[in-house]
Amino acid sequence: MKKINSDNNVKLRLTMLKLGKIISITILLSWVSVVEANERGTVTNLPIPRFVSMKVSEGFVRRGPSKLHRIDWVYKHRNTPLMVTGEYEHWRRVQDVDGQGGWMHFRLLSGTRTVVFKSDKSPVKRRNYEGADTVFFAEKGVIGNLDECNPNWCKVYVNKKKGWVLKSHIWGVFENELRN
Repeated sequence: MKKINSDNNVKLRLTMLKLGKIISITILLSWVSVVEANERGTVTNLPIPRFVSMKVSEGFVRRGPSKLHRIDWVYKHRNTPLMVTGEYEHWRRVQDVDGQGGWMHFRLLSGTRTVVFKSDKSPVKRRNYEGADTVFFAEKGVIGNLDECNPNWCKVYVNKKKGWVLKSHIWGVFENELRN
């Protein structure tokens, strides 16, 4: 019979336990990042978060997903861009440029993409580079329709005028979003 060295056996067990923990953590982190990157709405199966706009000129934002819940906000501008962060039956949890929000009925929302200017005086350029001619300036709070986007710039339409604006000057598009 062969004598087993108990010190080596204990070291081997500890090494196997550490390796098992490392593998478990790696698998868990991989799963979490996949879930975050591919989160979908439970009702629409559309990506969460996503941007939408208001279809109406007045929309109630409620504390919870039903007409029984208190109204916390009233949005007063058609085409206001909003970010959908959750879904429950006919209700969408939304957030505005200031981080405020709540629940809105889905019929008040549209898939049309709009943006709101967040800088005091944003130059809108003829082309998508810094040295291009400025077509017009948009003030903070102006809403425009979103067209295409590259890594740094988006083409927008504001009151029948069009041009390119830096993504950092608008809200309603994701930082890494590309649109053709």
